[in-house]
Amino acid sequence: MSELLDRIRDTGIIPVIKLTSVEQAVPLAKALIDGGINAAEVTFRSDAAAEGIKAIKKAYPSMLLGAGTVINKDYAQRAIDAGAEFIVAPGFNPEVIDFVLSKGVSMIPGVATPGEIEQALCRGLDVLKFFPAEAAGGVAMLKAFAGPFPNVKFMATGGINADNMGDYLKQKNILAIGGSWMVKDDLELVTKLSREAVTRMHGFTLGHIGVNGADAAEAADIAKLFALFGLVGKEGNASWFCNSNTDATSFEVMKGSGKGIHGHIAIKTWNIERALAYLKQFGVQPDMSTAKWTGEPGKSQLSFVYTTLSIGGFAIHFNKI
Repeated sequence: MSELLDRIRDTGIIPVIKLTSVEQAVPLAKALIDGGINAAEVTFRSDAAAEGIKAIKKAYPSMLLGAGTVINKDYAQRAIDAGAEFIVAPGFNPEVIDFVLSKGVSMIPGVATPGEIEQALCRGLDVLKFFPAEAAGGVAMLKAFAGPFPNVKFMATGGINADNMGDYLKQKNILAIGGSWMVKDDLELVTKLSREAVTRMHGFTLGHIGVNGADAAEAADIAKLFALFGLVGKEGNASWFCNSNTDATSFEVMKGSGKGIHGHIAIKTWNIERALAYLKQFGVQPDMSTAKWTGEPGKSQLSFVYTTLSIGGFAIHFNKI
């Protein structure tokens, strides 16, 4: 995956903004950034789009900016000249796609059918815009696409909001989602809604809590104590897992001191790479010596990794949901 697509994946949410004026561009960009979203797709449904992109790039050079609703070559050229890092179209127009690719700029065309996906693959494109997502079948359609097109990733836009964003982001073939629900006239509200979206997009849930035992014998004794609370222990090679029949959250008892002073906490998330990018801003790094992967070579996703974060003497690791 290219560096640009990694950035789109790590951002997770690409706000779709329609500028009513160039003067609106920089304050709106700041409100998004203050809310933790350092990206936007500026739609060419407004005459202010090209100049707005230029203004944002000048004020916030590190902000990831794409141009949306690029439905002809004129829009494409204006977007490229303005500094857009990627071009997004609502549909599949071969003339526009070939023009953008000839300029060496990343293109994310819109698709809603298997035939359009096949045409994109013939052009070497495997990251596509699924639009209009909800009207075109939503999550059910994405699941249907995953069978015949396992290596295609989608940026889904159209009808996505704070209530259904999680349904999309948990899908394996979703690179990111787009939406405008956080784009309001009230800039303080933009920041508030953006911050809420950022924390919700990871799907963080507690997986289990690990407790360090001194050795195998002590681990067995601890597992017996958990049985007092109806948590039935099952022995594995390196630990015991103690589970309840009614609660998916469990305890892991290590047969020897594992990571963390007291043990570890497993956090589940939909996309570990995206979660790590989120935590990086707080100084948290992954311990890649512990990393485990799933998927094909070159298309693999992290399924497990410890981080440098420790809470109350418990090391933190991620498990992919």
